[in-house]
Amino acid sequence: MTSPNESSAFAEDTHAGAATFYGPRFQNNPEAVYRELRREHGTVAPVLLEGGVPAWCVLGYREVHHVTSNPDLFGRDSRRWNGWDAVPHDWSLRPYVEPQPSVVFTEGEDHRKRGGALAEALADVDEFDLRSQVEQICDGLIDGFAGRGEADLIAEYTHQIPLLALLKIYGLPDDEAPTLVRDVALSAEEGDEAVRAHERVVARMLALAREKRENPGRDVPSFLQAHPVGFTDEEIATDLFITMGAGYLTTSDWMGNTIRLMLTDERFAVTLAGGRRSVGQALNEVLWEDTPTQNFVGRWATQDTRLGGKRIRKGDLVVLGLAAANTDPQVRPDSYAGAAGNQAHLSFSHGEHGCPFPAQEIARIITTTGIEVLLDRLPDVALAVAPEALVWRPSVWMRGLTTLPVTFTWY
Repeated sequence: MTSPNESSAFAEDTHAGAATFYGPRFQNNPEAVYRELRREHGTVAPVLLEGGVPAWCVLGYREVHHVTSNPDLFGRDSRRWNGWDAVPHDWSLRPYVEPQPSVVFTEGEDHRKRGGALAEALADVDEFDLRSQVEQICDGLIDGFAGRGEADLIAEYTHQIPLLALLKIYGLPDDEAPTLVRDVALSAEEGDEAVRAHERVVARMLALAREKRENPGRDVPSFLQAHPVGFTDEEIATDLFITMGAGYLTTSDWMGNTIRLMLTDERFAVTLAGGRRSVGQALNEVLWEDTPTQNFVGRWATQDTRLGGKRIRKGDLVVLGLAAANTDPQVRPDSYAGAAGNQAHLSFSHGEHGCPFPAQEIARIITTTGIEVLLDRLPDVALAVAPEALVWRPSVWMRGLTTLPVTFTWY
């Protein structure tokens, strides 16, 4: 074991002059930050996360693929971290890296068993029922603002749909949506309130797990309760939170970013009013160009190694730069033309700790249905402000708009 003093000294040595990987400069033009890091450090850059916490950001496509393909070399168990002494007690990312009874932090056979059970639970969701439920959700939301001829599609539409759909998948009542929307969104931000919001959502998931043990239904927590793996209530609660947090915000931003693209890019303008074919193209392009999950914390080196020409020490924290990898100039497809049918992006990460395929399919159904219903109901929807006036949410980890004001004709 390395002593705290040795750990801190190493971080100071290897991270001298490291870029601060947080703050407002990421908000409007994160790609400029990634270009700067590439220019100065190559495909792996020393960075300081919020609170001055040292880490390595993996910017290269091949390097991210290597890290995610080698769990024996880059583990997911955060107890390996050699930098816990540098982490502030109120660090907003603590809930996402602190050891907890979640499948996310398991490794090896334990992860394969628990991760497989969670994937089975999500695969058990009836896709036809889900699509029908999402259509009803979308129609209800549009009915609420259609008569005004204007709306904020983030607050009134894209931020509502995924969570309302997840509530049904989890067997939760719709009236809990406002509180969960607020707390799940807050948990992805920075500061003390993010930590408290995380605690509130996990507490609700724990209560749900206990409720489903007593009164099971056709839903994800009940499926996990009955699975032979033998989950505890605490494990189910943590996994439900991770799934909700990952699924809700990323799906919401995927939908919002795609609608923005279709409303601001002339390539989609011609087919906007009925171009269902173009919805899939726009969704895929967003995964390459404006992926909802920009960066992901994290992996921890299980031994001393080298990556992208940098010496990575055992226990070092590695951040997956998914957005940077997708725009890696050495491997990315030709902009627009090559991305149309190319699914090789890393927006869902990769490897055994990547987003399970059933979860990807659920997200795709929700986003596709949400956009198609919007275009069917409001075919002349148009952006109400100049594209450059749109504001991105201030987050290093997620990429999404704060608002998306539109106008339309109510028929």
